[in-house]
Amino acid sequence: MRYATINNDGRTVLARLQGTAWHTASTASLLDLVRDPSGITFDRSAVDEGEVRFAMPYRPPTIFGIGLNYHDTVREMNWDVPEAPYLFPKLSSSAIGPAEAIVVDETVTTRADWEGELAVIIGATCRDLDPAHALEAVFGYTAANDISARDLQAHDGQWVRGKGLDTFCPLGPVVVTRDEVPDPQNLRIRTLLNGDVVQDGNTSDMIFSVADLVSYCSRYFTLSPGDIILTGTPAGCGDFRTPRMALQPGDTVEVEVESIGRLVNPVIAPRAVATTTTASDATQPVFSVNGTPSP
Repeated sequence: MRYATINNDGRTVLARLQGTAWHTASTASLLDLVRDPSGITFDRSAVDEGEVRFAMPYRPPTIFGIGLNYHDTVREMNWDVPEAPYLFPKLSSSAIGPAEAIVVDETVTTRADWEGELAVIIGATCRDLDPAHALEAVFGYTAANDISARDLQAHDGQWVRGKGLDTFCPLGPVVVTRDEVPDPQNLRIRTLLNGDVVQDGNTSDMIFSVADLVSYCSRYFTLSPGDIILTGTPAGCGDFRTPRMALQPGDTVEVEVESIGRLVNPVIAPRAVATTTTASDATQPVFSVNGTPSP
C-alpha cells in the first residue's frame, strides 16, 4: 500500500492510493497510521493522482543517520570499510517535505551537499532485534535527502550541526509499506541536480543491509513507531568530486528511489525562508532570535 500526506482543501491530510486516486482520512495522520492502523477509515471521495500536492509525510520522532554504508562511497572517499555501522543523529526539526525549500545560508555553510537515500520507517516498539527478524519491525519506506554541511562536519569533528540544520532532511513523497518492497536490497537510487544525474547506485551495494541497520540501532536504543533510519548514500556526492560541488540557491535537487518515487526540492537563500513553512506547521509562529514572529 502507498500512503502520503497531501494538501487538500487547505488542510494536510492522510491519504491512501487506490487505483489512480488518493482517498483521504479526515481524523488521522500518517504517524497515527504507523503507530496504530486499526480504526482508521478512508473517505469514499477521492483526489485524482494528477491533482495531488504532497506534503511532508510526518515529523519523525527520531531520525538515525548511517554514514559510509555503500562500497562505492567508501572507495570514492578512499576510506576503510567500516566494521560497524557509522551512526549519527539527524534532528527531527530538519525534516521537510516534497517541494519545500532546502535553505542554504552561505554565512553558515558553503559546502552543502546532497545524499540521496532509502529511508526506513519503524512500525513497532522494539529493542535488541535479531537481524533475521528485524524487517518485521519495519512499517515501510520512503525517499530521503540527507543534506550535509561538509565544512561544519569537518570543523566540529562530530556531525550534529553538519547534519541537523533546518530543512536538511527532505522526506517523501510517499510511504510504501514493507510488503510492497519485498527486497529492500535491490532498489536503484538516483540523485539529480538541475536535471543532471549526480548519483546512480543500488541498495545491493550497501555494506550493512536494512535488516542489519535496524538490528544494530535496536541493540542500543528502543525504536518506536515512526522513527526513521537513513540507510546511507551511494557514490557521487558533490564534496568528493574534482572540482568540488555544493548546493547553491537556485538549484533543484531530486532523489529517485525505485518503487517509491521522486522527491524534488528547490534550494533557496535565507531571505525566502518564510516560504518553507509547511501547512501542517502553519498555525505555529516561528520566532527569530529577537523574539519577533517571522512573517
